[in-house]
Amino acid sequence: MIELKQLSRQVPMGGHPLVILHPLDLYIPRGQFVAVMGPSGSGKSTLLGLLAGLDRPSGGEITINGETLGGMNEDQLARFRGRTIGFVFQSFQLIPTLTALENVMVPLEIQGIPGAAGRGAELLAQVGLELRGRHYPAQLSGGEQQRVAIARAFACRPAVLLADEPTGNLDSVTGARILDLLKALHREEGSTLVLVTHDVEIARAAERIIQLKDGRVVEDRSVAGANALQRGVAG
Repeated sequence: MIELKQLSRQVPMGGHPLVILHPLDLYIPRGQFVAVMGPSGSGKSTLLGLLAGLDRPSGGEITINGETLGGMNEDQLARFRGRTIGFVFQSFQLIPTLTALENVMVPLEIQGIPGAAGRGAELLAQVGLELRGRHYPAQLSGGEQQRVAIARAFACRPAVLLADEPTGNLDSVTGARILDLLKALHREEGSTLVLVTHDVEIARAAERIIQLKDGRVVEDRSVAGANALQRGVAG
């Protein structure tokens, strides 16, 4: 589960604090698929970075799977991310000098988990790339690179998967396939999935939609309310 208590983030700007996230409380139960929406500058990616422990909050508390991030130093945060968090980036973030299989194996090897090659090959097969394991990122299409990135994110069976605009650099058909793949692995692995997107159609695939505006939560609704959101945007 993910629990946020009065979480906030601000940065200095011209001698005055710029508030990126106003204090917010949020609870996401284990295994839920949540889409976070909002215009540019609403705080979506900042929220994801805080959940991943990549940024420090200005105030408040983050608890994930019973562990509170605020008391951790950088080494502890790195270990926490390695065993608990998977991250899928919009720009793939593959290591160009490693093959697809080697990219998937990286988090397993960092964590010292045995059988990295076997787990990596299994995941590549799950994402339909069993024949591309020896190819380097430059030899793969954008959709294939994102599939490798998803396989890597699930490598250590993380309790929480964070995805920042994972279809943003892909065409609509490829993006839909990537979303289907994320949903399938989310179900199979039982991970909590928090996905940032500006695309209403993608958000409607989630169980819950949280909408941010100017650093505040302005909507928090179940998928039953997502259709109303779609109508509101269309109108």
